[in-house]
Amino acid sequence: MSADLALRLGRGCEALGLRLSDLQNQQLLGYMELLQKWNRVYNLTSVKDPEQMLTQHVLDCLAVVRPLQEKLPQAKRILDVGAGGGLPSVILAIVCPQWRVLAVDAVAKKTAFIQSSSHALGLSNLQARHTRVESLDQTFDVVCSRAYASLTDFVRSTRGCVASDGWWMAMKGQVPQEEIQTLPSDIEVEPVQLLTVPDLDAQRCLVWMRPKKT
Repeated sequence: MSADLALRLGRGCEALGLRLSDLQNQQLLGYMELLQKWNRVYNLTSVKDPEQMLTQHVLDCLAVVRPLQEKLPQAKRILDVGAGGGLPSVILAIVCPQWRVLAVDAVAKKTAFIQSSSHALGLSNLQARHTRVESLDQTFDVVCSRAYASLTDFVRSTRGCVASDGWWMAMKGQVPQEEIQTLPSDIEVEPVQLLTVPDLDAQRCLVWMRPKKT
């Protein structure tokens, strides 16, 4: 990766209020290299330009780190549903080594890439599993998704994965007001949290949800 990309990554992290170690910066850049390499064969993402990849993927996922840390400082177990090329699972595992992150996807080549990246980058806190999320028999503090499905489909397919005091975190572009209005009545929704991604001229937001207390 070029020095310019490393500089842009550093500026982006500063804008997001993230202080990363040299190792973490190297891991993020290394992840981008792996994603580009695998993408030539497996088509993991339509974004191929390194600068766009930095902005649209890496910084986009880094933008959720502080909101997640601030909302759930005690969180330890994170599930990334429909993890694709490891966004945000790989990013979260790099930046927050105290979290145990499981990436799940129904496409084998995608989980193979994430598992290979975990090994190559030394991420002992990241695992990937090729399965349908409905088959999981464990619960998590946070169940997250990025461009995975409608909010209703997201919560219905992962309801059994949310711990009793856990949350869903959906990464979205524009505020999905219609999706929020059609959620099941037993789902509590927090006010939508707007995000600013460095160098990205597009809307981004987080939708926080949890089962209503009975």
